[in-house]
Amino acid sequence: MTATQSVWREPGFSAYLGSTGFSGMALAMQQLLLSWILIGILDLPADQVGVIQALIGIPGIVLMLMGGASADQKDARRLLVQIYLIAPILPLFLLLMEQWQWLNVATVTLWGLGMSVVQSYSMPGQQAILNRVSGNSVQQGITVATAIGYVVQVIGLGLAGQIDRLGVSPVLIMQALTLLMAGIMMLRIAPMPVGRSTGAAASPIQGIAEGLRATYRSPVIFDALLINFVSSIFNAGSFVTAFPFIVKRVYDGDAWMLAWLMAVFFAAAAVSNVLLLRYMPLKFPGKVFLIMQLSRIVVLLLMWIEPEMWLLVVATIGWGLNMGVTTTLARTIVQESAEAQYRGRVLSVFSIGMVGSAPIGAIILGWIIETFGTLNALVPAMFVSLLLFLYGAYFSKVWAYRSAAVS
Repeated sequence: MTATQSVWREPGFSAYLGSTGFSGMALAMQQLLLSWILIGILDLPADQVGVIQALIGIPGIVLMLMGGASADQKDARRLLVQIYLIAPILPLFLLLMEQWQWLNVATVTLWGLGMSVVQSYSMPGQQAILNRVSGNSVQQGITVATAIGYVVQVIGLGLAGQIDRLGVSPVLIMQALTLLMAGIMMLRIAPMPVGRSTGAAASPIQGIAEGLRATYRSPVIFDALLINFVSSIFNAGSFVTAFPFIVKRVYDGDAWMLAWLMAVFFAAAAVSNVLLLRYMPLKFPGKVFLIMQLSRIVVLLLMWIEPEMWLLVVATIGWGLNMGVTTTLARTIVQESAEAQYRGRVLSVFSIGMVGSAPIGAIILGWIIETFGTLNALVPAMFVSLLLFLYGAYFSKVWAYRSAAVS
């Protein structure tokens, strides 16, 4: 029996995938809906969109740290059930605002803030539970969960892309239903009592501080998180902020065009994880992680030259393949290296690198789009990718990291 087969036999793993799948679908819808409501419906300029995205995303940084502390000190499964069963209120709120013709910057921002809270507070708990439902096959569990996550994002984007055809309200109803299903699937996982380890903190603030210290005292975790954080500012920021404007302004596209291009991106990311799974566990995941920083430059360069549509699709596929590998390997390094009693808190810091850095990128790239042109927002990411490779290969512990899963 292979390690990949055994992870499916672990109790709760299938229910975990169902819950993260439905929640991932809802959050993928959120990503497109927020961008298109601001850009395509309210018709806001890029610098204003960047500020709004930052206002929505920045509170998530603190909430992720709090969510990580809660995941270590409480039953993360119960926490996620509560979050997902309450979350459907948010899309239903915006639905009412749309029906009452109050769809504006203020109401969209409130809805976006609420969904940011859901994402930020739930993500560390999801990641902490994964170790428990994966048994001894953590690398395989991470890769399968990530691949499934990308697949459901494609579905979510397909649903959200119907906003121009169906209208805002039907799409928001679908988002509410997916959040509800995420909570129902999480209920199928057995309760997970928290052991009273020495890592348990007396207060949320102390728990956050201990998680930050645990991150800092591990050189390989600190370096991987630093590289991932800086990369996300310009790369995740480019995808969240610049890509919708490229579709609308450069290629004169609509919400459906943005949806299927984003779906292509995430489908490619899912394929990269399926391919990666064949070679798991990797002995030196850090080397692959850093080499992929260089390959991203080629992809962004292709997109920057304003290619024909078919080549734009090819570049989008390449970008998705790259992101799928780098995200999975960064998470693998962190998740394998983190001390068990601090894992939720360390993973919350990792989540900040993935999500919390995007608001910073949104402000910077929104200004670049309006000042230097839409496509030029991709240029900083190319230079940053080169610098991160050089730092990771010559000045960090990531290049030499060897997985404990490989003897």
